[in-house]
Amino acid sequence: MRIGEIAAVVGVTTRAIRHYHHVGLLPEPERRPNGYRAYSVRDAVLLARVRRLTELGLSLDEVRDVLADDAGRDLADVLDELDADLARQEAEIKERRRRLAVLLAAGPGEGEPLSPALAELLARAPRTTSPTAAKDREHLTLLDVPGADGQEIYTALGAVAADPAVLALYERLDELADAPVDDPRIPGLAAELVAAVPDEVFAAIPRDGTVVPGFKEALLAEYAPAQAEVVRRVMEAFIERGRG
Repeated sequence: MRIGEIAAVVGVTTRAIRHYHHVGLLPEPERRPNGYRAYSVRDAVLLARVRRLTELGLSLDEVRDVLADDAGRDLADVLDELDADLARQEAEIKERRRRLAVLLAAGPGEGEPLSPALAELLARAPRTTSPTAAKDREHLTLLDVPGADGQEIYTALGAVAADPAVLALYERLDELADAPVDDPRIPGLAAELVAAVPDEVFAAIPRDGTVVPGFKEALLAEYAPAQAEVVRRVMEAFIERGRG
């Protein structure tokens, strides 16, 4: 096989193969009289193993150590492993297609890949044209990742999402879009927003949680100055309340 052919068989790029040669991870095969590399089945098996190990997150140095430990294995054993690897890929592709089918069946605008807990929470929220309400709902997806404790928080927010009074608070926040940063409505609105959040939400927030540096500034930058001042006060009140 030539380099393009082995790349197609294993599912890597020719650039990656040349890099593996350069760092000594993949031995250079013999060359034909015309100068082209001639790859064997064993080269393909080794390359497939390198691809699999790198997909698992191993560095190239770690891959080299693993391959050294496997030196001398029978080709049949390595081929069995390659077959199992292909079966794993096939199962992953089927699962991805299943998820895609669910999104396609949901129709335009309803196919967001959300967790069941967040999808249920948003379904309970009344329809609105409020820009700040829509923005806040988008921010909830930041909790929809592993390790973010979003599921418990979504459950605690259920009553808030269905409360028309909370939507009215968002509409008041919308009214501050063109207001100055010292607008007298800011303190009262911030206090009402904080009071609208039930204690269960704060109980669901990890005590040892950390805020990514720069996140607060990035979040506030999405709002108009007066709105950002409300959000800033709410965030600070949340921090204090969470410490209590």
